[in-house]
Amino acid sequence: MFTSKLKAIALSTALITSQASAFDIIAHRGASGYLPEHTLEAATLAFAQQPDFIEQDVVATKDGELVVLHDIHLDTVTDVAAKFPDRVRDDGRWYALDFTLAELRTLQVKERSDTDGKQVFANRYHGSKALFTVATLDEHIELISELNREFNSNIGFYTEIKSPAWHKKEGVDISQRLLDTLARYNLNGENANIYVQCFDFAEVKRLRNELGFKGKIVLLLADNSWGESATDYQTLLTEQGMQDIAKYADGIGPWLPQLLDMKALQQGKIVPSPWLATAKKEGLVIHPYTFRIDALPTGMTAEQILGLLTEPLAVDGVFTDQIPPVKNFLLQSGK
Repeated sequence: MFTSKLKAIALSTALITSQASAFDIIAHRGASGYLPEHTLEAATLAFAQQPDFIEQDVVATKDGELVVLHDIHLDTVTDVAAKFPDRVRDDGRWYALDFTLAELRTLQVKERSDTDGKQVFANRYHGSKALFTVATLDEHIELISELNREFNSNIGFYTEIKSPAWHKKEGVDISQRLLDTLARYNLNGENANIYVQCFDFAEVKRLRNELGFKGKIVLLLADNSWGESATDYQTLLTEQGMQDIAKYADGIGPWLPQLLDMKALQQGKIVPSPWLATAKKEGLVIHPYTFRIDALPTGMTAEQILGLLTEPLAVDGVFTDQIPPVKNFLLQSGK
């Protein structure tokens, strides 16, 4: 029902904001700056704002379904602790893999909180009456595909495999399940309007070599201290590292601070990281994360950050929680 109610908004917004640009706007977890992340409502609002891609992070359920959640855990974005207090693991976390899809449907998705229950972004969605729920990858694909058809649009998918090594230890080959799903929608070919992304370089290699995925792949780059995977990101952030990535992937997704020499920036100098030139030379698409209008670096404006991305750094796009300010910047600057 929410889809039909937002159809008029989608049409009017599309007419206002649609503009060809060489700079890709990727809706990070949907319109997560305005509605609880990765819900169908957030995906619908993102569509109305007309980005180039909408992101889906994918984790597995106990009964083999793929659901769209940013984490393998549930406690920071749902009321699972109140509804299933006895399902907590020894580490104090609740895992999507321990629940069937039917059980996950009973949870209310809320704005992200930290482990102490405090809302991470204080000025985002405050309500508690509207019922936002966990949705499957199939539902997200259907929703975006149908809106594309109805509005003669071509917004793409940007799908992340979450924690493949962890899933494998739990007995689930989440990468194979994802590729099986994509095949059902003809999203597994080299010309499909989708990027499959992952933080695990070993899994990127597996996607390409063992599983035979023909579509576009992006390796996400983290800081080693985050523990995202066994990948040594520091080694990859070199000329040789970029050359190695280019053998398997079509692009990279670096963390915004990785793009610059941060010591030079503190002295007021803009010095791109040395590996950036190699990545461009190797033909890698560069989609950094995450531009947030409500979490700007100290002393920098939104215009300064977006200006850096489009001019001296000249990356190919950005993940953002808020699409409108990025579109407005591109419009006003003629990008």
